[in-house]
Amino acid sequence: MKAEVASLQRRIRAGRGDAPADLVLKRARVVNVFTGDIRVADVAVQDGYVAGVQTGYAGRHELDADGRWVTPGLIDPHIHIESSMLMPAGLAAALAPHGTSAIVSDPHEIANVLGMPGIRFLLDRSERLPVDVFFTAPSCVPATPLETSGARLDADALVPLLKEPRILGLAEMMNFPGVCHSDAEVLEKLVRFQDRILDGHSPGLTGYDLQAYLAAGIQSDHECTTPEEAREKVAAGMFVMIREGTSARNLDALLPAVTMENAGRFSFASDDLHPQDLLRRGHLNHVVQRAIRAGLHPALAVRLASFNPASYFGLRNRGAVAPGFHADLVVLDDLDTFTVHRVYKNGKLVAEDGKLCASLEPEEGSTTAKPLATGPVTPDRFRILSRGTEARAMELVPGQILTGQVLVHPRVLDGEVVSDPEQDLLKIAVVERHYGSGRTGLGLVRGFGLGAGALAGSVAHDSHNVIAVGVKDTDLARAVEEVRQMGGGLAVTRDGEVLARVPLPVAGLLSDAPIRVLVDKIDEANRAAALLGCGLEDPFMQLSFLALPVIPALKLTDRGLVDVVRFEHVPLFVSSG
Repeated sequence: MKAEVASLQRRIRAGRGDAPADLVLKRARVVNVFTGDIRVADVAVQDGYVAGVQTGYAGRHELDADGRWVTPGLIDPHIHIESSMLMPAGLAAALAPHGTSAIVSDPHEIANVLGMPGIRFLLDRSERLPVDVFFTAPSCVPATPLETSGARLDADALVPLLKEPRILGLAEMMNFPGVCHSDAEVLEKLVRFQDRILDGHSPGLTGYDLQAYLAAGIQSDHECTTPEEAREKVAAGMFVMIREGTSARNLDALLPAVTMENAGRFSFASDDLHPQDLLRRGHLNHVVQRAIRAGLHPALAVRLASFNPASYFGLRNRGAVAPGFHADLVVLDDLDTFTVHRVYKNGKLVAEDGKLCASLEPEEGSTTAKPLATGPVTPDRFRILSRGTEARAMELVPGQILTGQVLVHPRVLDGEVVSDPEQDLLKIAVVERHYGSGRTGLGLVRGFGLGAGALAGSVAHDSHNVIAVGVKDTDLARAVEEVRQMGGGLAVTRDGEVLARVPLPVAGLLSDAPIRVLVDKIDEANRAAALLGCGLEDPFMQLSFLALPVIPALKLTDRGLVDVVRFEHVPLFVSSG
């Protein structure tokens, strides 16, 4: 207590100008997220906090900002660490140079594989990093009863997480049908966390169902795809996170919904961001730049990426360059392009000109990979007997994780359905990998463009069974077997040969390699997919969401096809003959 009082005294003296501050950024153009103003001032930093924003401060260390802009550190209110495929330290090292000071992560991906030990693993590995990592307790493990997950966390299992200071609330409640129909198990989780933030996930939910969902106490959504949907949800009191990730990019569609009157109810979020985009495009700095270019006032764009998410999650004294706030500061060469020059975390320099300055402790032994429990992987696992003339197929929607549902007439040879590259109609499979049941869901998909070979991966939201798409059953089997032997990862095969592989030894989701090494391997896999005819920018990310039975309209799990709107399994064939 005495040390805290002494620190506060030093901060007050520095703020009054009675004593030199630890650090002063002189002559900076300070972006004020409260008023929208930008004014030239000195920013005084003492003991990790902003002590004052005025002219004339003196410091033990002074840096002439020379007219550069200073904004608060950026905060991502909804991101999945696992989608970056990086360990927490590797992710922090990649985020900090882009101006990110904090993230809020939902660990339901690793929880669906490893359960509570997976959550504890991420909590332990995310301490003392140059980016603050907060979490929400995963609400849907498994996400639905329509798939096989590696763990099950009921309300009682989640209670110990309430004692964790970095657990801010309950993560996205994806089972919105369960909420709307008053499922007792779902509601028990909401009740246990009713005094915390209750994050939402409600794609396309409107009208009375939306009102019922909000009546349960849920406060946010990151699934809006149209301005009309966003406006309705904001008008009903929701906090809307404008998602701009890798597969789902909603910024351009949703920005028209943001006005000066309702701007406090919006933020930016990335949700699922692949390492290639993080390395080459950036993080929230890229989204702020895009928003400014689209016409959003620069100070307002910064506010959506800093103060608004901090306020939503009750992260006190974060998200502004103001006295008493954490000295998480971004120094920009140019505001309109949001070109990051320097990044400070708690007043300490952590990145400069795109390079990390902070030192990170080396990763200690990641979990040792062992073969996945898929059971024997042979071509027979992928046989589809013809049981009709017309079948359901998933259809990819460019730039979205939504899929269409189309009726097709599949190609049949000797009584078996085969992939038909000429129609761009391919076999897709989800192989259960947690218990060795041998269970395999089979379906058809349009949109990958493969002319030969197969792709497979152990990243398959949310239960993360092994998902594969391909032309020949032999290549499907070879790709899944390669993933099994790696203990998780991504694989591309053709004619029995492995063209590319990306090991993900931690839960089949994460790599312990640095981001550049990981991206090189993913690039190699994507190039191999392109050689097979795939025209998708990020085929493995697109593939990973085809097993997610909470995103309309048609998805595939190890238990079979799922009509997400009806929230039930449906047969592949819709007519006999």
